[in-house]
Amino acid sequence: MRHTRKGAVRKSDSETCVMSISAKAIMLQGTGSDVGKSVLVAGLCRAARLRRLSVRPFKPQNMSNNAAVADMQGEPMGGEIGRAQWLQALACGVPASVDMNPVLLKPQSDIGSQVIVQGRMFGTARARDYQQLKPTLMDAVLDSFGRLKAQADIVIVEGAGSPAEINLRPRDIANMGFATRADVPVVLVGDIDRGGVIASLAGTHLILPEEDRRMIAGYIINKFRGDATLFDEGLTAITRFTGWRSFGVVPWLKEAALLPPEDSVVLEKASRGDGGSACRVAVPMLPRIANFDDLDPLRAEPEVEVVFVPQGERMPRDAAMIVIPGSKSTIGDLAALRANGWDDDIRAHHRRGGRVVGLCGGYQMLGRRVLDPHGIEGSVREADGLGLLDVETVLEPEKTVRNVAGRSLFHDEPLSGYEIHLGRTTGPDALRPAVLIEGRPDGAVSSDGRVWGTYLHGIFVADGFRGKLLADLGVTGQGGDYRAGVEAALDAIAGHLERHLDIDALLAAAR
Repeated sequence: MRHTRKGAVRKSDSETCVMSISAKAIMLQGTGSDVGKSVLVAGLCRAARLRRLSVRPFKPQNMSNNAAVADMQGEPMGGEIGRAQWLQALACGVPASVDMNPVLLKPQSDIGSQVIVQGRMFGTARARDYQQLKPTLMDAVLDSFGRLKAQADIVIVEGAGSPAEINLRPRDIANMGFATRADVPVVLVGDIDRGGVIASLAGTHLILPEEDRRMIAGYIINKFRGDATLFDEGLTAITRFTGWRSFGVVPWLKEAALLPPEDSVVLEKASRGDGGSACRVAVPMLPRIANFDDLDPLRAEPEVEVVFVPQGERMPRDAAMIVIPGSKSTIGDLAALRANGWDDDIRAHHRRGGRVVGLCGGYQMLGRRVLDPHGIEGSVREADGLGLLDVETVLEPEKTVRNVAGRSLFHDEPLSGYEIHLGRTTGPDALRPAVLIEGRPDGAVSSDGRVWGTYLHGIFVADGFRGKLLADLGVTGQGGDYRAGVEAALDAIAGHLERHLDIDALLAAAR
């Protein structure tokens, strides 16, 4: 375990006691990963808000390289939380807070994961070391949970993975370890789309110790396709095996595709489409891809097909633009680019007149070299970049984490987004910045104008900038207000949950 700072836990003014606060809480845990907990929590947060309740999301521990920036009051830099908690805060209609996700793990390369505690870098740990560290983080988890309860009528908590991973139970802070300590009732979520949902719920009941089993107030069946009454006998069977009540069967929510995803597993399921769109944008699926929701506004455009290219496949020759996304390990993912032959594909695309964009880590890869003198990413201290921008990056220990506003120097359009990066990039092409962030130059543009990079995440959210960029690529009809589309999707999901879940009973089960 390697620590980079001490005193990670932010103490409240009066050492908040979790049990003394009157706000209620309910927790959604899954029978496995990727069962749809994040979307359900976001939808329930929006449903509670529409019922005029003050609501906050909470996830004790998250593992994701899709991070967001939460402002930290009185501090110039923000704090990192999982992207799902940022979305859930949006569903609640409140600013994102580092307390909504007090422990965030960001997988790196051969040195394990970065450990972010209450928004700040705590250290790095390999998986085995982290199991020893976890119990020491429970105080930070309960501290943050207590602050959220002081702000709301109800807190909707999201678990991580599954409580059935009983081998992890002794040191757990993400599922039943938290629920029992904070006395939060649990609703189990089962994914019927993957099959075996009856066995997964009944099996979870079978192997949980009694202390954990009695925390469960009931279950939800998620991602059902077709006539839900066909599963009535299934509900009866689950209740017979477990004694738990059903809170309802949620249909497949097509609007979930319009929300920013958190886990790269969704990219593995993404359709490559039929190639009939007016504009194809190719994105290499880097092993440590990060903040890939940067591409969501482009994916939402009706005339754009975003193709996430899996490892082992080549970049499509008919792409109008290639976007190299963010990375949690720039040097490691540069090696992956070369191992897959993507470096040759990207250079050939540029020679054919195509455009290349690099975002954050992708921007660093476009330069001549990346240097890591402090060994931040691992044992490899230097790597050649793609050489499409005449810049060089030096990775530095101090991380930049902040929400920002800016302006595009291509089209003179306002921008907003956030920065999460390690490193300083300089060189001749940086004298042609791509954007201004808070009045200072950022990024670089090649002499031919067809390659550019920036540290600004969220750049494609700006409707005016996105529209003009796509017009340059020959796309004449753009989809309009992206953020309004996200808000509408949250409203629609909340409506589905109101129709298909007994939300009154679910809220009544909170305590």
